[in-house]
Amino acid sequence: MGPAAQPSEPPPVAILCGGRGTRLRERTGEIPKALVEIGGRPILWHVVRLYAAQGFRRFVLCTGYRREMIEEFAASTAWPEPIALECHDTGRDTPTGGRVRLAADRLDGGAFNVAYADGLADIRFAELLAVHRDGNALATMTVVRPRSQFGVAELGESDRVIGFEEKPPVDQWVNGGFFCLEPGALAYLDESSTLEREPLRRLAADRQLQAYRHTGFWECMDTYKDAVELNDRWARGEAPWVIWGQEEPRSGTRERAPSRSAPTPVAPGATGAGSPPVETEVEGHRPRAAIDVGPSSTADMPETA
Repeated sequence: MGPAAQPSEPPPVAILCGGRGTRLRERTGEIPKALVEIGGRPILWHVVRLYAAQGFRRFVLCTGYRREMIEEFAASTAWPEPIALECHDTGRDTPTGGRVRLAADRLDGGAFNVAYADGLADIRFAELLAVHRDGNALATMTVVRPRSQFGVAELGESDRVIGFEEKPPVDQWVNGGFFCLEPGALAYLDESSTLEREPLRRLAADRQLQAYRHTGFWECMDTYKDAVELNDRWARGEAPWVIWGQEEPRSGTRERAPSRSAPTPVAPGATGAGSPPVETEVEGHRPRAAIDVGPSSTADMPETA
């Protein structure tokens, strides 16, 4: 069964923030990966703001490693938008799909969003939800073409080097980490599932995985170098994911967020200063497989990750 009727409000958002960030040891020795700072604020703050600025109001933070630090962050942070933020302990070592499955009863029983806590993009969620609704599939996955890690040499006749291109986009589409799922997709998950492996492959095999192509800015904070580059972007005032207005700097930090025009919210609702306070309820690296997005926009997962 495909998507149900369009709800009156945007569906809730489950954010996976229970991982350890083993490839970010320089930053995550004492804190969870989701609390590594970009521009003086945790990357998790940026992900929540990306959704909240576009009208999303219900968030479930799927915690695990150092969950008490995520809970403290959620309880102590004031948000410009009137959001409801809930922390749900999904276990210290639970894989990504298992975290989604364990949070299912917190997601209102309808369609819901899933995002990783370490990815940033200038994505428009109204477009993602429209593709999901029109695609009539159980799951929709944002796909992106990341930039190559290396510059590319262009060769001419007799292997003469005739030019260079600095870190061009790769040819393949990869998992961008922003999903919309129907309740029926939960049948593909159990507590031991890694979302990016068997569940997505089975959904694709059943023709129940739709792709939403995002061609704008996208970056994932997988390594220390990624964190440095995102902070450098922020310091230069070149942070394309910032679709909310410029805010007052935090004391002791060098905030320099560019002012950008906000997208049309997915659902009507006031945002900005003066909104009601956040409601917070605290309870007790994913691999990215390259995928082939052919003439149709349905994603076919390969055999190997």
